[in-house]
Amino acid sequence: MNYTFNRLVTGAKFDEVDARTRKALADKGFGVLTEIDVKATMKKKLDVDMPPYRILGACNPKMAHQAIGIEPRVGAMLPCNVILREVAGGVEVSAIDPVASMQAIDNPALHAVAGQVGDLLAEAVAAI
Repeated sequence: MNYTFNRLVTGAKFDEVDARTRKALADKGFGVLTEIDVKATMKKKLDVDMPPYRILGACNPKMAHQAIGIEPRVGAMLPCNVILREVAGGVEVSAIDPVASMQAIDNPALHAVAGQVGDLLAEAVAAI
């Protein structure tokens, strides 16, 4: 089973891929609730230089509401993290498949919602 959705974007700068990722997520009903600039954090906290690396906490409010209604503790697994990182040859965008992360909760109804969210995330990553 593939646990992540991945896309290597070539010929584009990091910030351009970031903008394209946010648009692709928005087109599938996701908003970005949180953003962590890992590169800046590592520089500030450890004085370590690293390539650009950003974590976007994406949430589809309709699906999140549905999932929380089924299993209130699912919030510990929200939002869905999407990472962007500069790699040799381009910028890689990755997101974990929510079906994989929800396996810890034995609830078929929640797994069905996770599957729908996973489909939307896969489509968003593919559209970048």
